[in-house]
Amino acid sequence: MSQSTNGPLGNLRLYNTMSRKVEDFEPLVPGKVGLYVCGMTVYDDAHVGHARAFVVFDAFVRYLRFRGWEVTFVRNFTDVDDKIIARAAEHGEEPMALAQRMIDRFHVDTDSLGLVRPDVEPRVSTSIEHIQDVIGKLVEKGHAYPADGSVWFDVGSDDAYGKLSGQKVDELRSPDADTGKKHPADFALWKAHKPGEPSWESPWGPGRPGWHIECSAMAWSTLGETIDIHGGGLDLVFPHHENEVAQSECAHGTQYARYWMHNGLLTMASGQKMGKSLGNAVSITDMVEHFPVESLRMYYLQNHYRSPLPWDPETALPESLAMLGRLYDAREVAEKMGGDEDADAVARALGADALQCLDLGRKFPAAMHEALDNDFNTAQALGHALELARAVNRFGNHKKSKRRGGPVVAPALAAFELLGKALGIMASSTEDFQTEVRAKRLPSLGLTVEEVEQLLRDRTEARFNKDWAQADAIRDRLEAAHIAVMDGDGRSEWRIRLGSA
Repeated sequence: MSQSTNGPLGNLRLYNTMSRKVEDFEPLVPGKVGLYVCGMTVYDDAHVGHARAFVVFDAFVRYLRFRGWEVTFVRNFTDVDDKIIARAAEHGEEPMALAQRMIDRFHVDTDSLGLVRPDVEPRVSTSIEHIQDVIGKLVEKGHAYPADGSVWFDVGSDDAYGKLSGQKVDELRSPDADTGKKHPADFALWKAHKPGEPSWESPWGPGRPGWHIECSAMAWSTLGETIDIHGGGLDLVFPHHENEVAQSECAHGTQYARYWMHNGLLTMASGQKMGKSLGNAVSITDMVEHFPVESLRMYYLQNHYRSPLPWDPETALPESLAMLGRLYDAREVAEKMGGDEDADAVARALGADALQCLDLGRKFPAAMHEALDNDFNTAQALGHALELARAVNRFGNHKKSKRRGGPVVAPALAAFELLGKALGIMASSTEDFQTEVRAKRLPSLGLTVEEVEQLLRDRTEARFNKDWAQADAIRDRLEAAHIAVMDGDGRSEWRIRLGSA
């Protein structure tokens, strides 16, 4: 098998929802990965609950490509759906016009998060021919039946139905209207036209697709009958993904997805998931306005992707921003160190902190790969990075580190660069990061850049006049406002103290 400069292919292990265990990942074609992720039903703006899946799979794709895999990343838009029709009616808007407006806003949100766009973004409205082809195969093979202008999937015709979610057919009832259904669990593949709804001609009469059939058709048309990885939120396992498995495997007679990868959900203090219908959604736009973009990325990746992730609006992003700040601070400390001696000799001369910093820096690439190759454990990988950052900062307190420590921290600097390439964390320069922090966090402190700079000028003047009481009073005022003042080289610099306070 081919080798990547960033490690060998073929040692990735993933938890497969279908088998309920961690398995070695082996794609259909060696070195190539076809990934399909369920996207948005575009009847409203995306929120930070949705963004967890966006960021998780963006990071996963980045890592696969970093490791040398050739990835085809597909994420769909559901632009024909009951929710879109209902919301459009509320607004007095055409359903397709509403969907397009929401898609445009979705792209603004995901671009603001710094996400790589999928290679293909199929839409239901432009996939009608493929959808009808799959439905036709199901009818022909006896797995679906027309009734009153609609077409229903016959769950009783699929002996394997329920294998993904563990549901039992006899205990199920689909939410689709019952007209013409043979069994309560049967679900709509094609819905007969109703006034005011988008519709297309079909062999069974005018109508529109049901929800589940769309992804089966779009995955097939973009990646083939068998895809390597199917991803999405845990809430989609049933009924959506269960129904995709049934439709696709009954239509094509082949395995639909080799691996199923589901991210956990954002949960509120009440234990509820975040959702528009629950009235507890927090918009991506609002969070990006008030917090640096990478702090959201840090928040999502600090936990394992399969774990539930609690959302506390008072602490979630301030705490993740503080963690991110520690990484950037350590990199800045390391960048200021000089020297050109042998790293091992310098580390031995400067003591235990230097030796630990050098050791952790050298071990980081293997530790990061081991974590990410083991069911994409970003939490563990970031834990290694934070441990390294602490070691760099401890070593930075050594009186000789700035003059001689450069060779000791060189592996740490390489490690931080690796983190940016693999996961998109620490991808900015320190200057750009601090500029974004100031622009987005100062308003929450009730200050402006101009006000802080004026206070620093007043403090400099007080120090020049040896008015130490006034200089200390200004510093105390800034500290109380979470502004850290750093004196040196005849001038003062300032930064916002990062954290939940």
